[in-house]
Amino acid sequence: MKKLFLDERIILLVILINSVVIYLQECNYTPLWIGIVDVVCTCLFAVEMGVKIHEEGWRRYWKSKWNRMDGTLVLLSIPAVVSYFVSTDLVDLSFLLILRILRVFRFFRTFHFFPNFAQIAKNFRRALQESFSVIVGFLILIVVFALITCALFKEAAPEYFATPAASVFSIFQLCTVEGWSDIPKSVADGLPAPLSGWVHGYFSLLLILGGIIGMSLVNSIFVDAMVSDNNDGIEQKLREIEEKIDRLSRDGRQ
Repeated sequence: MKKLFLDERIILLVILINSVVIYLQECNYTPLWIGIVDVVCTCLFAVEMGVKIHEEGWRRYWKSKWNRMDGTLVLLSIPAVVSYFVSTDLVDLSFLLILRILRVFRFFRTFHFFPNFAQIAKNFRRALQESFSVIVGFLILIVVFALITCALFKEAAPEYFATPAASVFSIFQLCTVEGWSDIPKSVADGLPAPLSGWVHGYFSLLLILGGIIGMSLVNSIFVDAMVSDNNDGIEQKLREIEEKIDRLSRDGRQ
């Protein structure tokens, strides 16, 4: 029995079954058997956690990042089980029903079954570090233009620029080429006709700086950092080839 809970394939099957159950529950399909399967899956995860702690010891178990995530999700799932057996009519346990939403995070457990996921996560973390300054600079640029645009057009298009927060979101939409025609049109409609040309020119400039140049720059730097380690092996082989050529050249001269 102990081997069953240490078999990653069986645990993956339980995760997939539980994911289907959660999906059906969120679709308001809630017959009795759905709730029973959900509770059984949660109990199986708790038993798995207990078996691993018994086999590896608490310190070794908690040292693994994946085990920490799995254990945390199991502990957060306990209120979901409690809510099935405790009547919310007798006491206010609405917070337990809210915590049941956290079951969705069980999907994350499937990540460590993906091949090379650890390497992908490592590349992603390095890409964030290398492109951090560019991303921050781009966000600052969006905020600056959002404040300027809010001051200029909050009366003409309050649905987009009524507040600085709304303006930031609208400028970000513009930079992602989402609503690039609707936003300028809405602003131009709220201003006198002679100003419409200036409005379209202003937002065209924002689209070029933020959407075409800015987003392209951020994407290119991030993607380049993500795949940069794929070139490490090629570079190493090239160096080895160059060293062999140099040795052959020296041997030929001798």
